[in-house]
Amino acid sequence: MRQTAWRSWTLGGSAIALAGAALFNRSRSKKAERDRPPIGDFVEVDGVRLHYLDRGSGPPLVLLHGNGATIEDYLLSGLIDEAAAHYRVIAFDRPGFGYSERPRSTIWSPSAQAELIFKALMQLDVERPIVLGHSWGTLAALAMALDHPEEIAALVLLAGYYFPTARPDAALLSPPAIPVIGDILRYTVSPLAGRVMAPTMFASMFSPDVVPANIGQWPLDMALRPSQIRAAAADTALMIPAASELSERYGELSLPIIIVGGVGDKIAHFSDQSAALHGTIASSELVTVAGAGHMVHYTAPERVMVAIDRARTLGSGGANTRAEDDLVHPPGSSAIL
Repeated sequence: MRQTAWRSWTLGGSAIALAGAALFNRSRSKKAERDRPPIGDFVEVDGVRLHYLDRGSGPPLVLLHGNGATIEDYLLSGLIDEAAAHYRVIAFDRPGFGYSERPRSTIWSPSAQAELIFKALMQLDVERPIVLGHSWGTLAALAMALDHPEEIAALVLLAGYYFPTARPDAALLSPPAIPVIGDILRYTVSPLAGRVMAPTMFASMFSPDVVPANIGQWPLDMALRPSQIRAAAADTALMIPAASELSERYGELSLPIIIVGGVGDKIAHFSDQSAALHGTIASSELVTVAGAGHMVHYTAPERVMVAIDRARTLGSGGANTRAEDDLVHPPGSSAIL
């Protein structure tokens, strides 16, 4: 009887704690959306509402953010403002992030996301853009170029994950995407855990560089909404199989591709990912950034702009003047080759 009573009290207490956590997280989510209303416009594609920011004028430049982020990541790094002085910048919240929808009826692989965003670009009268992706966003950028090679002028790929590798973090971060169990996690435990883990995660993403002072403005509460936690977990679960599938097609790519990687990247290791992709795609050029980690658009925005300008030159028919030793790019150099 004592064991039964103890079990009942434990279950009851756990249920009350989970309910309290759910109410707290719901309140924080609502506050996050009040504090950070949509900053751009919306376009509906195949019944899915996408949030995007359109700034500047000139050749079109499309920005696709990494996992867990939103358009605001590119605003906080300064990249949108810098690029908008010379380009028409169209930055999307990828499906499920920020204020973009992510219907559960679709498996949102990089190819599915790329196709949705490509159709949005057609609706917005964007022709032959340069497409820039960071981290997970590079997979969507590559998928778009593979599926629409004549419609994309060039790619700029920042700190991407291109080839399947062992990633223990993928197993740890994927459970919120599991039906039912994941739904319980993302409304209760996951937002609280994410808040505790955030400083460590930022330190890892920026290492070996220091975390910038303005990272406190990063939209953490938006990222910890249950809907976005599910999107991030699903993208994490899809990452390794997507890289495996897409990597078999990299040989099809012949458009200009500028790859930017930080030598100290602890998320997508430089030699296994950026340097390896450069060695695989003949039309690629490589920017190696010494002293940078995964967040190269914060650490070296000037190098990213050089990469964008180089992509513009090559994408408009400029000569590709690769040197013979470009395929073996020496770590530690921060020049574009």
